[in-house]
Amino acid sequence: MDAERLIAAGRRALAESQDALDVVAEAWQAQALAQAIGSQLALCGPQELRGEARGLSEAGGRAGSGPADSQLLGIGGLRAARLAEVTDPRRALTLLSTLLGEVGIALVGVACATDEEGLYWQCIEAIDAADESNDRVRAMLRRLSLRERERERDRDRDRERERARGPSPG
Repeated sequence: MDAERLIAAGRRALAESQDALDVVAEAWQAQALAQAIGSQLALCGPQELRGEARGLSEAGGRAGSGPADSQLLGIGGLRAARLAEVTDPRRALTLLSTLLGEVGIALVGVACATDEEGLYWQCIEAIDAADESNDRVRAMLRRLSLRERERERDRDRDRERERARGPSPG
């Protein structure tokens, strides 16, 4: 399955979360997806993203030390395990950033509403993980934008050279 569909599934599942444990489970699902997307881009993504993508994969992996029990992650297990490809890195990263932001907001709500200390600290850890992953994603998006601007400048420069040469003798 492609990254965009998995991210959409994560956003739906987060929006439909019924209780605090559902939100926490979706936070870990999002982190696993960040790790998987980072790994995929590190192997097959644009060359200029590969270092940052490894960092995203590592950040998602460190966060992946959270709950792994199948009850907490839901019957379907880790969605990220179904990631087959990242066809459009910019779109996937943009959507992933949105998902990670939504996860952070949902976790803040759970942390503020709970009286259970263990759940509170689990939320804080998951918030930190989502924030770190989102920082990596935004850095990758900036790098893509920079590359795009450089290519645009190169195209403009090439056009100017062509105009300066004038019409070719024919």
